[in-house]
Amino acid sequence: MSGALAYGRVDRDGRLVEAELPLQRLQESAGSALGQPVAVPQIATMARLAQRLGILVSRCVIAAEGSDDLDLWVEAKPDDEGVALSVGGWARRPSRAGDDGGERVYDFMRSRGDWLWETDPSLKITSIGADGSEAMVGQPFGRIFQFVDTGEGLAILEALATRARFEGQEAVVRASGERVRLTGLPLMDGGGRFAGYRGNAFRLDGEPAPAEPQEPVVDAFGARLEKALRGPLSQIIEQAENIGAQKDGPIRRDYAEYANDIASAGRHLLGVIGDLVDLQAIEREDFRPRTERIDLTELGRRAAGLLKVRASERGIRIDAPAADETLFASGDDGRVTQILVNLIGNAVRHSPDGASVWLRAEAQDGHAVLVVADQGPGIAPGDHQRIFEKFTRIDPADGAGSGLGLYIARRLARAMGGEIAVDSAPGQGARFILSLPLA
Repeated sequence: MSGALAYGRVDRDGRLVEAELPLQRLQESAGSALGQPVAVPQIATMARLAQRLGILVSRCVIAAEGSDDLDLWVEAKPDDEGVALSVGGWARRPSRAGDDGGERVYDFMRSRGDWLWETDPSLKITSIGADGSEAMVGQPFGRIFQFVDTGEGLAILEALATRARFEGQEAVVRASGERVRLTGLPLMDGGGRFAGYRGNAFRLDGEPAPAEPQEPVVDAFGARLEKALRGPLSQIIEQAENIGAQKDGPIRRDYAEYANDIASAGRHLLGVIGDLVDLQAIEREDFRPRTERIDLTELGRRAAGLLKVRASERGIRIDAPAADETLFASGDDGRVTQILVNLIGNAVRHSPDGASVWLRAEAQDGHAVLVVADQGPGIAPGDHQRIFEKFTRIDPADGAGSGLGLYIARRLARAMGGEIAVDSAPGQGARFILSLPLA
C-alpha cells in the first residue's frame, strides 16, 4: 500500500460511527458526516456485503474526492457490532471523467457490476469477473489479456517485474476481442510477502477488436474437469491464503505456514488442470492454431517480463532480446507466448540462485529461431527425447508441474509448422530452441 491505513467502523445500520481523519474527510467530501450513513458507495457496498455474508471482504476501489480520484485498498471485516474498516492506498490522481477528449470509460470499480481480476504470486488468475470466468481461473495473466503497445512500450511488464502499481495499459481480452484498459495494485500477505495482483478493467467504447478464431471446444471430459474442480479449488486457495495472511487475527506460525502450503498446492493443481485441458484440445484431430505474422523477439520480451517476479525472488537475471531487435515469424501469438512462458519458467526453476537465463533470436534456414539458455544442471543426451513425453520428469525430486508442459509446447510448435529441440549435457546447462517459419 502506498498510504497509511485509516481505520473506521460501520454499525449494523450502515452508519459510519468511527473513523480516523482521512476516512472522515472522505465521508465529508461525499456530503455526509460521522454518525451518518456511509456516503461513499464503494465502501458502503463492501460493508453491506461483508455483513450479509459474514466474511471478510477486501478489494481495491476508486472513490471520488473533489475533482480527483483516490485509489483505495479497502478491507471490511464483520463482527457483532457491525463492520470494521481498514482503508489504505490513498493514491490521488486526476479524475477520469471527461478524460481523452470526452471518451466514455466504463469504470468497473465504480459500478455495481465490478469486473475485478486477481492473480496469485505466479501471476495466474485466481478470480475474474468477466464472462466465462470459470475457464479463465488458473490461466496465466498474459493468456487472458493480449497487451497492446500504443507506441510507448509495454509499461505493464516492468510494473509486474518490480511489483509496482500500473494503470492505463490497453489490452484485448483474448476470448472475446473486447478492448479494455487495465489497472492493478500489488498485494502483500500478513508477512509482507508479495501475494499477487488485484485490479480492474475499464471497457473502452468503440468497435471491438476482431475476435481471435476460437480453437475447437475441448471434449466433454475437459469441460467437466474444469467445471468440477476449478471453482472449489479457487475457494480453497482463497481461504488458505486468508488464513496464511492472518486476516482474521494472529495464529501460530506453523499453522500459517501450513495454510500457505495448502494454497501453493491448490495453485499447483490448478496448473495441472490447465495442462490437462490443453492436452485435450491439442490432441483433437481438428486442432488448428491461428497463423499470423508475429514478432518472436517481442513475444520473448513479454514472456520474460511475466516471469521476472519469479526470477527476481532468487536473484536470477533474464536477459531478453533488446527492445530494438525484431524477428518476424508465422504463428499464433497466444500459443507462442504459452510456449515461451513454459521454456523460460523451466529455465528459471532449474537455474541456481543468482544465475542468468538468456534469450537469443536469429534467422536460420528459412526459420525464425529463439533460444532459451540456462545455467542449470543440464540434461543427459539419453533424456533429450524423454523430456518431451507425457507426464515425464527426469528428476523424481522435481515435484513442480504436471510433466505435460514440454509435451504440449512441442505439439503446439509442430502444429504451427515449427519445432522445439534441446541441446544440453550434464553440468553444462540447457539450450531449448524454438523454431517457427519466417514471415
